[in-house]
Amino acid sequence: MVDDDPFAPPVKKAVPLEQQLEVASIDELEFRIQKLKAEIALCEEAIVKKRAQRAAADSVFGTRPS
Repeated sequence: MVDDDPFAPPVKKAVPLEQQLEVASIDELEFRIQKLKAEIALCEEAIVKKRAQRAAADSVFGTRPS
């Protein structure tokens, strides 16, 4: 049985973040920061919504014991 498929795409090895940052340009790093900040904002919005849902559920069913 042959494990190597000659038509399979080459397997890409993961590059450590530190190495990616070393070769990235300033523009690429600034773009990456913008994307991360946008992702953080989405996470913060999700947290606010989940806390509001939890508060609404707690007001109806009472708080859960810790």
